[in-house]
Amino acid sequence: MIFANAAEFEASSFQPKVCIVGAGPAGITIARVLAKLGTPVVILEAGGEEVTEESQDFYRGTTVGDPYFDLDVARLRFLGGCSNHWAGWCRVLDASDFEARPWVPDSGWPIGRHDIEPFLGEVQDILDLPAFEADRPIDADISWIQLIKSPAVRFGQKYREEIATSDRIALVLNTHVTELVGDGTQVTAARIRSNGAPARDLRVAQYVVATGGLENSRLLLWSNERSGGGVVPKPAALGRYWMEHPQFIAADALLLRENAFEMDAQNEAFFGPSPAALQRAGIMNFGVRLISTPYAGVKETVAHLACTAPSFSEWASSTVGLNLTCGGHLSVGWEQAPVAENRVALSGSERDADGIPRIELHWKKGELDRRTLLEGLRLFGQSMARADLGRVRLAEWLLEGEEYPEGGELAGYHHMGGTRMSNDPQKGVVDSDCRVHGMRNLHIGGSSVFATSGHANPTTTIVALALRLGYHLSGLPHVTA
Repeated sequence: MIFANAAEFEASSFQPKVCIVGAGPAGITIARVLAKLGTPVVILEAGGEEVTEESQDFYRGTTVGDPYFDLDVARLRFLGGCSNHWAGWCRVLDASDFEARPWVPDSGWPIGRHDIEPFLGEVQDILDLPAFEADRPIDADISWIQLIKSPAVRFGQKYREEIATSDRIALVLNTHVTELVGDGTQVTAARIRSNGAPARDLRVAQYVVATGGLENSRLLLWSNERSGGGVVPKPAALGRYWMEHPQFIAADALLLRENAFEMDAQNEAFFGPSPAALQRAGIMNFGVRLISTPYAGVKETVAHLACTAPSFSEWASSTVGLNLTCGGHLSVGWEQAPVAENRVALSGSERDADGIPRIELHWKKGELDRRTLLEGLRLFGQSMARADLGRVRLAEWLLEGEEYPEGGELAGYHHMGGTRMSNDPQKGVVDSDCRVHGMRNLHIGGSSVFATSGHANPTTTIVALALRLGYHLSGLPHVTA
């Protein structure tokens, strides 16, 4: 069932047991699981079925620290959420991403990759994916990895008809939660507005906040302030340990063997490091994307490098007439260390149309970020040379320790952390079941629960965690078909 506003929903007399705040990939996935297993659920979607300037205005905010995207551009507030600007790139976090690493303070999840693997078959169906292929080592340090470019499922489009005809899902559009009301042990109500007007408080047995990797923190911070700590009674980590995937083109490559590794339909290839290589280098996980150029571009690159990198150019020139087949730029995206100072905070001066403080995002790349980019590319270049596959030349700005380039990729629009998962309430907001510490009936869905981020695009893992949470909330075991 789909309702245009809260008044229509209230008139229906539908009695949900679970309220999900947000109709993005996490929220819709959790609702579908619950409905399939017999639990009636309501999804509150702040926007409508199409994007509007009025709705997007609620997402405006400021960033303190490094250059970042406008916050109302990096997020979308309508049915389907940020799946509406998702590029469809899919990979699951590596098993090692869940493990504590001594050289990375505050790393480690209370769950492992094995805890989400049972759900990956369903994830493939939800995201229209083929089966994932195993990594293919180049040597002990670097492997070719698969990053699937899926059809980019728009959740609001793919699942609209299923929701509209369901008698166990009520989707209420143009309706958002201004605050959760809690007594320090449970949420007692969701205070909502619909089409700009107050609606009756919604009271159900269970609540799930799934509004995205920024808004989850904002809603909980504001609710906790309003209730005197009644919504997140152990708030030490609330809003903190926020992470992105910084991304920059930081090197050039020239390659010898045309069929040494698989290129995708866009003539790109992806590579990742082994856990042992990361430990030896003392860096974070990273992914290298080879954006290949035509052969004419290779010759042009060789000519350009003759002045700036004579030894590199000499090697390239000696092989270009024989078997130098292609070249390209290397774009690197990497995980950030979980740092408490990187955080979502409430603005002290800016408020939205409902009078709720806007987001003030504190985000800065640190020394480990820079070292991960530099040493990660060196690892990649050494592996390519050892395997006699080609050579890599790092960008001058990186070698010389200059500022990161502006106007490029910057980051991945991947908002992670803020309500991170940890068994220690001082280091996390939710436990291994995504339940807020100290609260009986409040759970969090989405990438804000990520304890660390790996380098993989987050959507695949978001959906796997949402399936796991849906089955947990249902009280029924997960059974594969």
